[in-house]
Amino acid sequence: MKRKVFLGMSLLWIGLFVFTESSFAQRFPRFKVLAFYSETVEQAHVDFAQDAINYFRDLTIGDGFVFDVTTDFNDLNTEKLADYQLVMMLNDQPHAPHQREAFQKYMESGGGWLGFHVAAYNDRHTNWPWYLEFLGGGVFHRNNWPAMPAKLVIDREHPVTKGMPREFIAPENEWYQWKPSPRENKDIEVLVTLSPENYPLGLKDIVPDGDLPVVWTNTKYRMIYLNMGHGHREFTDATQNYLFLNAFRWVVGQDRNGDPFLK
Repeated sequence: MKRKVFLGMSLLWIGLFVFTESSFAQRFPRFKVLAFYSETVEQAHVDFAQDAINYFRDLTIGDGFVFDVTTDFNDLNTEKLADYQLVMMLNDQPHAPHQREAFQKYMESGGGWLGFHVAAYNDRHTNWPWYLEFLGGGVFHRNNWPAMPAKLVIDREHPVTKGMPREFIAPENEWYQWKPSPRENKDIEVLVTLSPENYPLGLKDIVPDGDLPVVWTNTKYRMIYLNMGHGHREFTDATQNYLFLNAFRWVVGQDRNGDPFLK
């Protein structure tokens, strides 16, 4: 009788272990990310992309999510993108018509986007009206030079910035100013702004005044844009890293199929 009880309990524990392992395997990885970058852009932007890849790849320890990286913007196709909950653009944007069309369709179908710095650069030569609207309607106006640290002001009402200090000093960056300011667009919610206390900002190229949003979301899409992305110092500050991570997690968590962190 004791042998039968022992055998029964053993089978029960084995069953529970198999069930638990099966459930665990189904939960991880929780989601997939596809990061794009270019190796033929300005060296400081390549440096940032490489640091970003290392930072986000380290977060995959434990197989919490899949982080795929490519320099081939032809991977911006409908079939490929359908497999990812988040697309990241680290230092460039698509330029070919078929790449742009695939990205637009992805975003309009509920896709997620996290873009940094020069990924949002646009001027009269960009010739991509949808992307201009997607970013809030602002065209590149001017920037400071050389790259410099700056005081940033935080709107702490949004989940991305919840828990952050009202202000912090961000590492050296080439801060882009847009015209008109994205803040003037009713669909744009600005989360972080360059403090006017920084003006005049720069030594060679100077930003003397004006509104300069740094982080924002277009509420019509599942996206966050961050102005940071120039050089090797962007991941050296804990507060800024916290912002990057919160933005990443928030965009993923807004997936129309449900928040993968709650599954």
